[in-house]
This record gives sequence, C-alpha cells and structure tokens, in this order.
Amino acid sequence: MEIILPNNKKIGDKNPCFIIAEAGVNHNGDKDMAMELVRVAARAGADAIKFQTFITENIILKNAPKAEYHIKTTGKDDELSWYKLLKSQEISPQLHKELIKECKKENILFMSTPYDYESVDLLCDLGIPILKVASTDANNIAYLQYMASKQMPIILSTAMCELGEVKKSVEAIKEINEQLVLLQCTGNYPAPLSDANLLSMNEMKNIFNVIVGYSDHVEDDICAISAIALGAKVYEKHFTLDQNLPGPDHNASIEPDVLCSLIEKIRKTERSLGDGNKRVMNSEIVNRKKLRKYMIASKPIKKGDIFNSDNIAVKRTGGAGIVADKYYDVVGKVAKTDISLEQPITMESIN
Repeated sequence: MEIILPNNKKIGDKNPCFIIAEAGVNHNGDKDMAMELVRVAARAGADAIKFQTFITENIILKNAPKAEYHIKTTGKDDELSWYKLLKSQEISPQLHKELIKECKKENILFMSTPYDYESVDLLCDLGIPILKVASTDANNIAYLQYMASKQMPIILSTAMCELGEVKKSVEAIKEINEQLVLLQCTGNYPAPLSDANLLSMNEMKNIFNVIVGYSDHVEDDICAISAIALGAKVYEKHFTLDQNLPGPDHNASIEPDVLCSLIEKIRKTERSLGDGNKRVMNSEIVNRKKLRKYMIASKPIKKGDIFNSDNIAVKRTGGAGIVADKYYDVVGKVAKTDISLEQPITMESIN
C-alpha cells in the first residue's frame, strides 16, 4: 500500500520515512509561537508539522484529574485544572487557516490530531490531506469509524494498547477505509528507553498488513535510528522552541537544533540502509581488484604440466590472473604455456 499526499509526499515501504514534527500544544495558545514552530519544522526538513485540534468541552470533564506528567510540568489540579490548561491551548478555526497558509508558504504539510467529532469536521472542511489519531482514542471505536468514513488516510498511534485492542481498532477502520498506518508509541512523557518496544512494529505490520511507524517519546535519539532501521515509514517527534517554556509538553520535547540534527540522522540512516540488493558498490570497485586474490604459479610450470595444489597459489596481484573462486576449475587442467614463478595464471595459459 502507498499513501499519496500533497507536495509529492508518499508514505509506503518503497518511500523515505515520512517525518512529522509534532508541535502539539507547544504553541501555548500564542499565534506568533505557532507560526515560528511551522518555520522551524520546515527548516529542519520535516515533511509535516502536526498540531492538536479540540474543543475542550467535548473531550474532558471540568474536574477530570491530570495525568502524572501534567502534574509534574504544570502543577496539581487545584493549581491549574486540566480543563483550564486545555482551554488555553485551543486553536481557533481562523488560526488553523493562517497556519495552513504558513505551511504552504514554507512547503511543509499541515497536520493536526482531532480529539472530537466537531474537530474532525473542521479539519476535513479545511482540506487537510491526512488524519492522525492520538493513542487516547485508539480504542474509541465509534470515533475511529467516523474518521474512517471521511475516506482520508489515517495514522493511528497505539500507545497503552494491547494487541487485541489494536486488532479491534484496525478492523473497525479497515471495514470502511483501507488507508491506515499504525504507529508504535509508549504513553509516557518522556518514556523510558526500555519501554520503547520497537519490534512490535514488525508484529503489527505482519499481522495487520499495514504501513507502520513510530511515535517517539524517548529522550535518546537511538530509538529514531533503530525505528528507521527496522522499517518505520512514519516517524513523529515532539518539538518546542524552548524546553523551559511553561506548559505540559515542552520539557519532554526537543529544541530546534536537536530536531535538525535528528532529521539529518534519520536521512543518513536511510542512506546507509540502501535498497536491499546485495551487489558490488561503486566505492568498492577499485578495492575489489586490489584486495581480492587471484591464482599465480607457486613454482615454475612447464607447458604440459597439470595444475594442482603444489604449483598453484592464491595471492593478491592487483587484479591479474584468474579469480580465486575458479580454483577448482583450474586444478586438473593442463598448462598451455610455460609459466614462471609467481606469474599470474590466465585463461590463455590453460588448455
């Protein structure tokens, strides 16, 4: 399967990894900060920048308790409720339009994760090319089917899911829409390296016959490189303008210079993987002749002598003579000419 997107971007096994710079709510509700995040992601070489679209009243109770990492970064519930925190991070329809315009200017795809039905409709009305589902909705079957009904490609994060739950979600989506990407993800911010579980990408790919990728919450960049090496075709990472900014996700996000470096490492990793076809590489051609071994006469050989292990040796000659893997094709043959000591044995010297 291959997913075709604007800007000549494609997602699939034969394509480079599609890199999403996850801005999320790291704009802090500030338009200028959001615009700068777009520019930073574009300069870093990301394929897309992703925000989060939601109407707070639609997704959370006013007294819903914060997640542990929210408490660590924004204080206890009685200091700032999760409801009020989210309310301060909403993006208005007008700002969506301005961000999309800025993304077009910077030649980067605009993406956003909708968290409620109205937000799905808004994003579709704005013409975004692909929908992203957060792990918090990975088991929200009716919602997943509503998104699938839009007949747009869907990227589904699978943090905090058992395999059976993923199966149920995949079946619900594929019943309506085959364009699906599954992301392995660990639902903690930051997530410990030992919980990355990257090999589960291959499990999901084999079981569900989908494109797979990785949403990275681990601080070390080793998971990014490992995920690409394992075949991730979508990679997502939170980034911020400054880790010290107030807000729930800044501290666990990477800063612009790290984002640039990380994307460069991903592209280098892809180049190092090659195309999977074993062959002599261009840089090896000269060395191949110089480093490989060829047959020579280990003692003077007279015309009519039989080639055998006593008069043949294999040494480096710089490319002259018969290659070593033809040894048993030569043994037992008769010399057609005299061959002096350490002279390369050629096809012309064999009857």
